[in-house]
Amino acid sequence: MNDPNATDAAFGPSGLRTGDLGVMDEVGFLSLRDRAKDMVISGGINIYPREVETVLLDHPDVADVAVIGTPDAEWGERLVAFVVARPGAALEPAALDALCLERIARFKRPKVYCVVEALPRNSYGKVLKNELRKGFKSYI
Repeated sequence: MNDPNATDAAFGPSGLRTGDLGVMDEVGFLSLRDRAKDMVISGGINIYPREVETVLLDHPDVADVAVIGTPDAEWGERLVAFVVARPGAALEPAALDALCLERIARFKRPKVYCVVEALPRNSYGKVLKNELRKGFKSYI
C-alpha cells in the first residue's frame, strides 16, 4: 500500500497495466488466462498455472490447490503443485500425475506434488504464492 514505485509500474502512458494475461477469440471475447507474474516458463514454453490448477481441482479428493514455478537448472523453471486433501481423503501423487497426463500436455504437469494442510492466504482469501515460493524447500 502507498508504494510509489508500484503505482508508477501499474500506470503507464498506455493506461493501467493489471498484470493479467488473456486472449481474444475470433468473435472478440476476452478470456483471462492467468497473471503474468504467475506464468511459468519451462524449457522456453509458457505454462499457465491456472490451467493445471483447474485440472487438479477436478480430482474428487482435492479440496484446494496452488501451482507455482520454482527454479530448475535444466529447464529454467519447473511446476510444483501444493495440494490440500478433502477431509478424510488421502492423496497419492501418482493419481494426481495420472489425471494431469490424461487432461493436459505432458510438459505442463507438475514435477513435484506437495500435500499440505492448508494454503497460505491473505485477509481477502487470495493464495499467497510468494509465500509458497519462499518456503518451497521446507515442503519437500
